[in-house]
Amino acid sequence: MTSIEAIKGEKVHARRILIESWTAPQGIIVEGRLHDERLCATFTLTGARRPPGTVHDMILRLHVTGPPLRVAAAEAEMPGVPYAKCREILEGVQKVVGMPIVAGFTEKAKRRLGGVNGCAHLTTLLLAMAPAAVQGFWAVRAARPVPVTTEAAVLGRYLIDTCHVWRRDGDRVRQMLASATGPAAGGGNEAQAD
Repeated sequence: MTSIEAIKGEKVHARRILIESWTAPQGIIVEGRLHDERLCATFTLTGARRPPGTVHDMILRLHVTGPPLRVAAAEAEMPGVPYAKCREILEGVQKVVGMPIVAGFTEKAKRRLGGVNGCAHLTTLLLAMAPAAVQGFWAVRAARPVPVTTEAAVLGRYLIDTCHVWRRDGDRVRQMLASATGPAAGGGNEAQAD
């Protein structure tokens, strides 16, 4: 048991984000759902008592096409919100249509959908969905043998410098680049977008 785990008291809130991907024409459908639940009674800013229960229940769907990956269509639902006015921003998700899912996506998405232009919770969900879209798209693409040239293209566009393992000067990247440029570019077809 860790020292932080040892001091946990009563659970008061739970946020669950589930993201799933499905095949679709020219790409995939990525669906994300954010669910916030208060596990204890709380008081609103006006002093009214609020019982435990759902605070946010939001769904965002993206049709992602590619390669290169791009948001072709977007739609949102808000089955559970604290205020009816929250739903006024549902059409705001259209601002991400056309955006490529590449480096810089997070900042552009925050500018388009964050702050007074949108909803903090939908933005949180969208930012979690972008890397999941890459994983889902790769799952479809890698369901059949992947040419080494595709591996190199994916490596450069979606993986290099995204984490410690995929750092530009790391062993994994060197290994992948060597297999893409090695003898007949035929060795080491073990690429996985993990």
